Amino acid sequence: MVYPETFEGFAVHDSKNWQKLEKIEYKPKPFGEYDIDIKIEACGVCGSDVHTVSGGWGDAPLPLVVGHEIVGKAIKVGDKVSTVKVGDRVGVGAQICSCMECTFCKNNNENYCPQWIDTYGAKYPDGTLAHGGYASHIRAHEYYTFKIPEAIETSLAAPMLCAGITSYSPLVRNGAGPGKKVGIVGIGGIGHFGVMFSKALGAHTVAISRTDAKKEDAFKLGADEFIRTCDEDWAKPHKMTFDLIVNCANSDTNFDVNAYLSLLTVGGRFINVGLPEGEGYRVKPMTLLTNAALIGSSHIGSRKEILEMLDLAATQGIKSWVETIPISAEGCSQGLTKCHDNKVKYRVTLVDYEKAFGA
Repeated sequence: MVYPETFEGFAVHDSKNWQKLEKIEYKPKPFGEYDIDIKIEACGVCGSDVHTVSGGWGDAPLPLVVGHEIVGKAIKVGDKVSTVKVGDRVGVGAQICSCMECTFCKNNNENYCPQWIDTYGAKYPDGTLAHGGYASHIRAHEYYTFKIPEAIETSLAAPMLCAGITSYSPLVRNGAGPGKKVGIVGIGGIGHFGVMFSKALGAHTVAISRTDAKKEDAFKLGADEFIRTCDEDWAKPHKMTFDLIVNCANSDTNFDVNAYLSLLTVGGRFINVGLPEGEGYRVKPMTLLTNAALIGSSHIGSRKEILEMLDLAATQGIKSWVETIPISAEGCSQGLTKCHDNKVKYRVTLVDYEKAFGA
């Protein structure tokens, strides 16, 4: 590796052998006047990484370095960069660029820009393939690079940049706050953030899970109530009592969405952020007639929301539940496998980058 001409990263070469990673060297996109080069210090392992490299979401451009929960130090900034200086600790999430000119980009909805660019697996206009954070460096646009508050540890900040914002954005956009009753379905990588952020925003927060296995954790995270769905007719006592439900579950197996919809008050909202690989949910129109429930989804979050989320976490002492693994080919494989097997409580962050890539 000869920085800044090339970066190094641990890549998956074959979706059938996605647990085998090898170090590669690659060229980043040309450095622009609004770009920032970041020497990576930590990167979260996300379910999206597993779905991508395993082919669960379709064919990926392999070999590919994944990872989009990135924290590190800015080591080079473009001439027109004004929000970050060399030496700042910064983060990058699941989006690394957009057109910056459309109505959505100009109204804090750049995460819905039709020309948005994923942090990894997408191509820049010049044809360069974007690689992610299981790597020595990343080159990112200033707008998609966020200063990390001093109060948040690096390994804890990383998962907030995808899993955290994926739960935070639908909460704030759908009115979570004092006087509202919010359900968080699926207490996992995204859901554990959902419970903490819902509570921090002032909502009465109910954790909803299949069994009691995560009940104790849910209360430690701040839940006011806990509902298990393995019981027969579990939904009946709670019918039409929720203002908002954010579904973070990553599986649609035996998932009766109609039961969850029955929990909503008139005009209540069911917002889905979990992205299972199956066929999805079957909704009975009659279910919606009973309470005028609304179904929607949410895609990561905007720069404005990410900065708000980081500030909320810093001021209220919100801490990700994280297991750290030193980055290496074996470490990346271990992290991806634990995530795939749901054996994480509740996020993995890859650390010790200098040992793998040098100082």
